[in-house]
Amino acid sequence: MFYEPKNGYPFDENPFAALVFPRPIGWISTLSKNGIANLAPYSFFNAIAYEPPQVMFSATGFHSQGGLKDSIANVLSNNEFVVNLATKKLKNQVNQTSIDAPHGIDEFNVFKLKKRKSKIVEPPSIAESPVNLECRLFKKIDLKTKVKNQNIMIIGEVVGIHIDDQFIKKGKIDSLAMRAISRMGYAEYSEIYSKFFMERLKWSK
Repeated sequence: MFYEPKNGYPFDENPFAALVFPRPIGWISTLSKNGIANLAPYSFFNAIAYEPPQVMFSATGFHSQGGLKDSIANVLSNNEFVVNLATKKLKNQVNQTSIDAPHGIDEFNVFKLKKRKSKIVEPPSIAESPVNLECRLFKKIDLKTKVKNQNIMIIGEVVGIHIDDQFIKKGKIDSLAMRAISRMGYAEYSEIYSKFFMERLKWSK
């Protein structure tokens, strides 16, 4: 099968997200200009640079009440956000915070997640999450779109990193023990519970 996305897709539902997987989930916490916390997961998310460490997330579409989605609007308002690791233990809250809640709703309170005061930025971190990346806005990118502001990418520099000490073993991160989850297609998610090793090769004639 072959099709051109510009002409639609030969399925009942767009399969694109089911073809690029698994996608890490950026569980983004922000603060509104009125100081109200917001929390939402984004599967168009990833790390994009080492030095300095940088991450990106992007939002598609608009808020149901009009305007930009809260995460985007908040970052553009105060230039800060936190990426919280989404885990199997927190999967229900990850899913719940994807709800299109009205403006001004604090998802931390609604879905009973504890706030941890961040060290450098103002938006709170999720206390139950094993990893929190405190970020400052580096750049907003308007992606190609048919409607203005429909596809927006946020790039942030990671200025502070919190790691739960129980996941540090012999000077390395025990990432497998965190049981991170990732997004696949449709309503499908995956849990990271296994790994394998491959040494990076060096060129030799």
